[in-house]
Amino acid sequence: MTQSQTELQVMWNRLLAVVEEQGQALIRAAFSPIVRECGDISAGIFDAEGRMLAQAVTGTPGHINTMAEAVKTLRSHFADTNMAPGDIYMTNDPWIASGHLNDFLLLMPVFVGGNVIGYTSCTSHLVDLGGLGMGPEGSDIFDEGLLIPPCKLVSAGTVNALLMDIIKANSREPIANEGDVYALIACCEAGATRLEQMMAEFGINTLDALSDYIIGTSRRATEKAISELSLGTWNSQLICDGYDADVTLCAELTVGKDCLVVDFKGTDACVEKGINVPLNYATAYAVFALRCLIGPEIPNNAGSLAPFQVKAPKGCILNAQPPSPVAMRHTLGQMMPDLVYGCLAQALPTRVPAEGASCMYDLPLRHLPEAADDDGSHFALELVFNGGTGARPQRDGLSATAFPSGVWGSQIETTEAVAPVLFRRRELRRDSGGAGAQRGGLGQHIEVCPAEDEGFMLFLSVERVNNPARGREGGGDGAAGRIRIGMHGDDLPGKGVFRVEAVETLIFETPGGGGFGPPKARKQDAVARDLQAGFISAEAARVIYGKTS
Repeated sequence: MTQSQTELQVMWNRLLAVVEEQGQALIRAAFSPIVRECGDISAGIFDAEGRMLAQAVTGTPGHINTMAEAVKTLRSHFADTNMAPGDIYMTNDPWIASGHLNDFLLLMPVFVGGNVIGYTSCTSHLVDLGGLGMGPEGSDIFDEGLLIPPCKLVSAGTVNALLMDIIKANSREPIANEGDVYALIACCEAGATRLEQMMAEFGINTLDALSDYIIGTSRRATEKAISELSLGTWNSQLICDGYDADVTLCAELTVGKDCLVVDFKGTDACVEKGINVPLNYATAYAVFALRCLIGPEIPNNAGSLAPFQVKAPKGCILNAQPPSPVAMRHTLGQMMPDLVYGCLAQALPTRVPAEGASCMYDLPLRHLPEAADDDGSHFALELVFNGGTGARPQRDGLSATAFPSGVWGSQIETTEAVAPVLFRRRELRRDSGGAGAQRGGLGQHIEVCPAEDEGFMLFLSVERVNNPARGREGGGDGAAGRIRIGMHGDDLPGKGVFRVEAVETLIFETPGGGGFGPPKARKQDAVARDLQAGFISAEAARVIYGKTS
């Protein structure tokens, strides 16, 4: 039976609904707060060749865009002829899945009429996999925890009990890990069930025609959007905080007739600590940034991703090779939008926002080494907070908003319910947004302390402490991030491991986004609104903006 274009479009829309339900199943069932409360996931449906047809709206580019390629790699390890209904495969290999060990990627074949017609897949973050844990201190991948090569997690509906025991035995949070793995399984099964029901409803036994329609339509639309850009090559450079010293990231963007190539040549080499980035993760955020401005209305799938190519020299910090330590790969990986926007701003000067906080403030906390285990004082927790985005050409930046991560931030109440920490204060950070005709988004001021008699360890790896977000087109820089222990304590570096004792308070301030356009061009009523809301001080209004009220 041949489907009309209208029928194919209806089925495409149904697929988008299926993957969103699939993603919500994972979030509802997850144990870890970073999944359940922050949406640190991806979910998708793939055709029989492993090409992504649809992805859940909920999720992060680092998971979604790595998953788009990871499925092809993972399925290449297992022959379709050896698969059976109810099988599920998995890996957390950083160079296959999502860039570090804490992200588990699952793949489930979907059968119709005894044949594999496609796959469901999902990714989410597990809070702890042993080793040195989440933090930048590892000297190689073996320091960072348990690495699971491509393997079968579920065989014809029966979970591999030995593998589950190994995952639990190698974690400080075994119950949460077990629950999160079952949530991932439920996600795959929910997607498979709904896909089978959809195909039965439409009377089809293969996804071939629908796949060709989705991928072909999306690719043609993306190539058309690229063809509207000026041909040429542009370069940019971004200085990041690094670990012991600043790191220079370089990008060369080449716009062709129907494709776009990003090359990270010139970028500094890998470092000894775990902030190195596998290329799959750097690619995910570089392509996401470009897609935000080039054909953003086109659904994300194998067709719309195909015209974008990313490459980098092996061994540079954006193309780390095994066994480099990569636990905190998001620290630099999420700086990719600002790096590639530095190129794109030269080609599209009126459309590209200023730099933002970019890297989420990801603060892994853990019990003190000497903590006893008989009273539940052992814990591993990962707090996620965000800074401000860069100002846009026609609008202010967004305050305390996730970009580009998509992880929208830890919830205070649920965090306090699962770990012995207490939040004393959380508010927007006045004057942190870069000044401009359009103001940069504001960061946050947050204070957290131990809730029990014992303190905790802080594993810190954040950006924008030494190198704040730069303004664009005459806009001012955003405020740098700041972390300290106690109101009068010295500022901490952005990377390292620190103790917070029972009587101390951890204070961290997330960065603000850069401004866009000259501050003196900001309208009087906009300055007045900022003053009334407490976003800027009276001094900033007078000195920077030249306004008195």
